[in-house]
Amino acid sequence: MFTVALTGGIGSGKSTVADLFAGHGVTIIDADVISRELTAAGGAAVDAIAAAFGYQVIAPEGGLDRDAVRRMVFTDPSKRRRLEAILHPPIRDEVQRRRDTAKGPYCMLVIPLLIETGRQYHADRILVVDVSEPIQIERVHRRSGLGRDEIQRIIASQATRTERRAAADDLIDNDGTPSELIPQVDALHRRYLSLSS
Repeated sequence: MFTVALTGGIGSGKSTVADLFAGHGVTIIDADVISRELTAAGGAAVDAIAAAFGYQVIAPEGGLDRDAVRRMVFTDPSKRRRLEAILHPPIRDEVQRRRDTAKGPYCMLVIPLLIETGRQYHADRILVVDVSEPIQIERVHRRSGLGRDEIQRIIASQATRTERRAAADDLIDNDGTPSELIPQVDALHRRYLSLSS
């Protein structure tokens, strides 16, 4: 199936863009959603993460304490790599399983760390949701309440805006309002329908 990989930095608007494509009947497979399933109470990755980092990273209800893990991995790159080594293989396997059974005109993989992980997911096109850093910081701060210093550390741990733009086949500019995304998504959807046929 024709596949578009959608990526962008934290707070860029990937989920909003993916929802607009879903409105066109496109199959959306989101790596973050799969990651949350794997790390929820009873999730397949919880025991391996607890064995690697201790039970202090597991919340009382049995799922991953995402705040504790975020603080840990963004201050220690070796721990981030260890966590990725646990999570990325089962995420990749589940993405492929869902892709094999996908319906719709084409498939869109939402992969936040596509550039950082060496593009381990085959896609026919890479679509980057692009946003300037001040807007990115403001949106993440409003959404999550994280401090600006912590947001900047997260941004610094991700691919740069320049790196993402260089890897893109297609760009969506999300410095504006949500309504400004609609014509951009509509135009790309028409292009992808043409390419997929």
